[in-house]
Amino acid sequence: MSSIITNEKLNVMAEPPLIAGNPTFGKVTDVITKILEDKTQFRWYVAFGISTLMLSVLGGLIGYLIWEGTGVWGLTNPVGWGWAIVNFVFWVGIGHAGTLISAVLFLLRQKWRTSINRFAESMTIFAVVCALMFPTIHVGRIWLLYWFAPLPNQMGMWPNFRSPLMWDFFAVGTYFACSIIFWFVGLIPDLATVRDRAVSKIRKVIFGVLALGWRGGNSQWKHYEVAYLILAGISTPLVLSVHSIVSTDFATSIIPGWHTTIFPPYFVAGAIFSGFAMVMTLAIIARIVYPVKNFITINHLEKMAKVILLTGMMVGYAYATEFFIAWYSGNSYERFAFVRRAFGPYGWAYWIMVSCNVLIPQFFWFRKCRRNIVWLFILTIFVNIGMWFERFVIVISTLSADFLPSSWDYYHPTWVDVWTLIGSFGLFFTLFLLFLRFLPMIAMSEVKGVLPQADPHHAHKAVEGGQA
Repeated sequence: MSSIITNEKLNVMAEPPLIAGNPTFGKVTDVITKILEDKTQFRWYVAFGISTLMLSVLGGLIGYLIWEGTGVWGLTNPVGWGWAIVNFVFWVGIGHAGTLISAVLFLLRQKWRTSINRFAESMTIFAVVCALMFPTIHVGRIWLLYWFAPLPNQMGMWPNFRSPLMWDFFAVGTYFACSIIFWFVGLIPDLATVRDRAVSKIRKVIFGVLALGWRGGNSQWKHYEVAYLILAGISTPLVLSVHSIVSTDFATSIIPGWHTTIFPPYFVAGAIFSGFAMVMTLAIIARIVYPVKNFITINHLEKMAKVILLTGMMVGYAYATEFFIAWYSGNSYERFAFVRRAFGPYGWAYWIMVSCNVLIPQFFWFRKCRRNIVWLFILTIFVNIGMWFERFVIVISTLSADFLPSSWDYYHPTWVDVWTLIGSFGLFFTLFLLFLRFLPMIAMSEVKGVLPQADPHHAHKAVEGGQA
C-alpha cells in the first residue's frame, strides 16, 4: 500500500500544475479583473495609437479602391486574383486556432486549454473580421454585395450557388456566427464577476446587461454547461469544414497546381499551424505586459509548440506529396506548374515558405527551444511569415503561368496592396487591444474549475497526502 502511495506521489510530482503559484479562487478573480479596473497603461495608449493609425490607412485605401476600382491593385492578365485572396486565406487560417482550442480541446477534456481559450476565441473573431473584409472589397462592385445572400436580386435571379464566392459567404459567415456565440456564452460568468465588482454605475449597467442576469445559481450552471457543450459540438466540424471550403475555391478549378484533392486537409493543417503560432505570439506579449505568467505558463506554451511541430510536419508532408503526385500523374502541365513554382521566377517565395514552415519548426524538437520565451516568439513570427508566403505561392505563382504562354506575366504588388495588408493588421490589433482593455482576457470561471481546490474531495486528499 505504501508503494502505491509513493508511486502516486511521484506521478503528481512529475506532472506540473496547470496554474502556477497555487492561487485561491479570490486571487484568480483579483488578478484578472485588476487588469480591467486599473488605470490604462501608457504603453497601451501607444500601441492603440499605432494600430488605429494603421486602421485609418486601411479605411482610406478602401475608400480609394471603391472610388477608383480594382485597377489600383497589381492585378494583371492572367493574375486576376492578387493579394486580396492571399490575405483572405491567411486571415481565415489565423482564425482557426480559436475554435480548435475552445471546442475540440474542450471535447477532448484537455484542461490546459482553460488559460488560453478566451485569448484564442477573441483572436478568432477579430481574424475572421479581417478575412471577411477582403472578399467584400475584391468583388469590385461592393454595392451589389447583397447578391451573395440567398435572396433574389432586383432582376429576379437567384445567386449562383456554384460560385466559390457563395461558398465563402456561407462558410465564413457561419463560422463567424458560431464563433461569436461560443465566445460570448463563455464570457457570461466572467462578465457577471466584473459587474459585481464594478464601482461606477455605468460599468454596473453595461456589464449587468451583458451578463444576462447571471447569478451563478445551480440551475444556471447546469444550463450553461449544457449550452457550452452543444456549442462546442456544433463548432468542432467548422474547424474542418471552413478551411476545406476555402481550399475548394481553388481545387474545383482546372488550373494545374490547384486541381488536387489534397487541398482540404492540407489547408486545414496549415490553418491550425498558423493559428497556433499567432496565439502563442500574442500570449507571449500578454505575459510580458500583464501579470498573467502564473496562468499562461511555460507549460502552456510548450504544449502549443508541440501542436505547431505536428501540424508543421503535416504541412511539410503535403508539400512533398504535391510534387510526388505531379510526377506520378504523368500530367506535363501539372509537373511544369510545380517545377516552376520551386525553380521559376517565384522560386524565392517558395523557398521562404519551405524554410519558415518546414525547417524552422524543427527547432521545437528540442525542449530548450520549446521552453525558451525568446526562441518561441521568434519562431512563431517566422511561422506566420511562412504561411503568408504559402498563400502567395499558391495564388500568384500558379496564376502567372496559365495554358497560354503568350499571356504569362510577372505579378508586381502596388503600394495599395502592401498598405492594405498592413492596414488589416491595424484592424486586428485595434480590436484585440480593445478586448484586452475592457474584457477579461482569461476565462476566470474555467481556470477556477481546474484548480486543486475545485475538486470536492480536495480537502480529503490533502489530509491523506499529509498522513502518507
